[in-house]
Amino acid sequence: MSRLFEALQKSEPDLSFDLPLAMQLTDELLKPAEAESSQKKSEGFDPSRRAKQDFAVAPELDQSLPSVPVTIKPDARLVCLTEKDSLAAEKFRFLAVRLRQLQQNRAVKKLLVTSTIPEEGKSMISANLALSLARKKRQRVLLIEGDLRRPTLYKSFGLTRLPGASEWLKSGSNEVRNVYHIEEAGLWFLPAGSLPENPMELMQSGRLAELMEQLTVWFDWIVIDSPPVLPLADTSVWSRLADGILLVAREGTTRKRELQRGLDTLDHSKLLGLVLNSSDSTDQSNYYQRYGPTQSTAQAKTE
Repeated sequence: MSRLFEALQKSEPDLSFDLPLAMQLTDELLKPAEAESSQKKSEGFDPSRRAKQDFAVAPELDQSLPSVPVTIKPDARLVCLTEKDSLAAEKFRFLAVRLRQLQQNRAVKKLLVTSTIPEEGKSMISANLALSLARKKRQRVLLIEGDLRRPTLYKSFGLTRLPGASEWLKSGSNEVRNVYHIEEAGLWFLPAGSLPENPMELMQSGRLAELMEQLTVWFDWIVIDSPPVLPLADTSVWSRLADGILLVAREGTTRKRELQRGLDTLDHSKLLGLVLNSSDSTDQSNYYQRYGPTQSTAQAKTE
């Protein structure tokens, strides 16, 4: 966490995080867990085995979760589908790998992706991260459109507005429906659905916690695209239900003051890292073009 707060002391032009640096923040969170892991292994206890038990294989979705197959027309910004060999897609694969490593030592399954203000690109980062996690075989990944006020994620997949979370929250049914399977991506999607009159009241009814409890059993990863932290309180509900939080900022747009206010509203014990969107990656891009897809890219294709 120290790197993030040190960065806040710098001037705004120097606030330049990218995905690899976000994962360096995760390294700091991993160190205490790894130390605990070594100690317990010496006592005959393997926490990685415990982690695997905690995230046991979910029930067969065909039998437990009614899901509807859908065909998509992805937005060009969904680079993990449209430009799989690009540097941008490689960064998301790197992020997915580091999150899987983190999951070996911490109970991290439900990831909340948020930002301080609108228009920082959190929805595209949520979608690409979910797509990258879904590339691994035998990993069931669900992407939730958690913004019940201004949902836009469904448009990125070329879908019309479909029944989703709000319909289930308003119903009295215990059976989860309105989950859609994007077969070509190996990804499941729960859209926001129709716009409720009072989203906050609906989210605080207790039904959302029930929904997440069921979904946690069925999926290995759940990525939640939530509303911005400022000025709404909706994200506070999602953050209580999440295991980890990624905060998105856009270079040249997000002010240090806004970022600090956003951080103050989040649970720092759950904060996994800060992702800078639209950062200048010229040097990395030149390296990538010269050497082509890295070994991790090749591995990701065969997972």
